[in-house]
Amino acid sequence: MSKLDELFGLDGRVAVVTGASSGLGVGFARALAGAGANLVLAARREERLQALAVELEAGGTEVLAIACDVTEPEQVEHMKDVCLERFGRVDVLVNNAGVTEIGPAESETAESFLRVMNVNLNGAFFCAQRFGRVMLEAGSGSIINIASIFGLVASGSIPQASYVASKGALVNLTRELGAQWARRGVRVNAIAPAFFPSEMTDEMFDDERSMGWLRRKTPAGRPGAIRELDGALVFLASDASTYVVGQILAVDGGWTAI
Repeated sequence: MSKLDELFGLDGRVAVVTGASSGLGVGFARALAGAGANLVLAARREERLQALAVELEAGGTEVLAIACDVTEPEQVEHMKDVCLERFGRVDVLVNNAGVTEIGPAESETAESFLRVMNVNLNGAFFCAQRFGRVMLEAGSGSIINIASIFGLVASGSIPQASYVASKGALVNLTRELGAQWARRGVRVNAIAPAFFPSEMTDEMFDDERSMGWLRRKTPAGRPGAIRELDGALVFLASDASTYVVGQILAVDGGWTAI
């Protein structure tokens, strides 16, 4: 094994991925498994987690799949306990669970706004806090929040006030947790993806007019492929980023550069 392989390798480590039942979460799980990590897969749809677990286990990865609603602190605590019972440690947390609500701000209901904030912000905090405590006790760990380009800039043409607010808050929560915990060995960073294929973007990807708009607006001239998040994820999860703290890595084809 080369020194570079060792730097980016995750052999023997345990990674937790929330929202792992579809889309980006599936891609994140595959990337971490490919780097050598064992996995805890969490989402509300356990049957989908089990199918992914079978796939990853066939490749030699140890996998624990557990149903969890990240908006419920008791369920997050239970997930942490089960993780420790199975593996005895946790090294990486990927806070990926998320939802959105498309529509004008003036007509969004209070229930809708609170639901999006609860999943995207509160759920991420509950997971970071519970797993962060374990990492702090161990003196090492990496937490990766999955933010969005719309945590850095406005969405505008696709009105989604609650989503933008939640991701903007997650960006600064990332900085705050990173600043609080870095001296104790726990790094907190975020990835801010642009448009990638997922359940949240299916309707957009199926509409040629929308895709034409996206290609025109993105400097790279296209949306991202899920595999193009793998490098950023493994970088932040591994020892390759031991001096990276509180940073937001935009993987966006240049969207936020203009």
